[in-house]
Amino acid sequence: MRILILGGAGFLGQKLAKALIARGQLQGKDIAQITLADLTSPPVLPAALPVTTLPVDITDRAQVETLIASEASGGWDVIYHLAAVVSGQAEAEFDTGMAVNLTGSLHVFEAARKLGSCPTLVFTSSIAVYGGELPPGTLEDHHLLNPQTSYGAQKAAAELILTDMSRKGFLDGRGLRLPTISIRPGKPNAAASGFMSSIFREPLQGQEARCPVSPDYHHWYLSPRRVIDALIHAAEIDADALGQNRCFVLPGRLHRLGDMVEEMRAIAGDAPCNLIRWERDPEVERIVLGWLQQPVNAAKALRLGFQPDESFADNIRYFLEDDIALPA
Repeated sequence: MRILILGGAGFLGQKLAKALIARGQLQGKDIAQITLADLTSPPVLPAALPVTTLPVDITDRAQVETLIASEASGGWDVIYHLAAVVSGQAEAEFDTGMAVNLTGSLHVFEAARKLGSCPTLVFTSSIAVYGGELPPGTLEDHHLLNPQTSYGAQKAAAELILTDMSRKGFLDGRGLRLPTISIRPGKPNAAASGFMSSIFREPLQGQEARCPVSPDYHHWYLSPRRVIDALIHAAEIDADALGQNRCFVLPGRLHRLGDMVEEMRAIAGDAPCNLIRWERDPEVERIVLGWLQQPVNAAKALRLGFQPDESFADNIRYFLEDDIALPA
């Protein structure tokens, strides 16, 4: 079993690699090799199995084809395509978002097709593919895609190609529409959704954080721990069970931001909550108010065995157990 993780320097790529190293198996087979690739070479991880890291720019078709067709790969069995320009940057830098999120994804899919072995390809899409004039109440996850950001449009377009290439038997695609991942570890990034982690992550680490939307903002969330479980599970589902819709939403939870802060208060006390500064930002609000703010019936994902968090309190606890970085 040979595994390639594109976006391997990101927090999801690193967590996924560590989880796979700990498991030692995927699809019932021993893992013979894991390669992590990103724009800059990912950190080297300690492992009892071969793990390599290298730089690759997915906007450069030749680099992608060289990596995926490399004789050293022995033929990839599973390719994880996690590499992306995040939402805020994709909105501010249209050409960059198109080059990475759409054209870069096409480079990956086409190179995987050229292997001729129909590799499993797990792609991280986003609930940003939903938007526009949505009906009231609960959505079905196959509801019309109508993204209201460049990031969502780029992900939706890549989903269509992934599904068509799977239909043609070129690759075995599985596209996961990720809810907002909270609480993300590390430092703030350019994602418009970044505050949905930072208003918890920084206060829990004793630092101030700014919230650019009101406490009444609602959104769809999933913890990093559950996302990693989902990425591994996605690669192991029998292709026949996926049916004709290869892309679907993961079972997150819809939460009101103010209620999430109260969940943090119940676990960690008043001190971190007092470090949040509520200062609304019209530009951030414009982006995030175009995202999904109502529940989605993730029946397909649940039927396939994907698991949600029980509550946002889980997200707080997992961060405290897995990712908190307090000063020495």
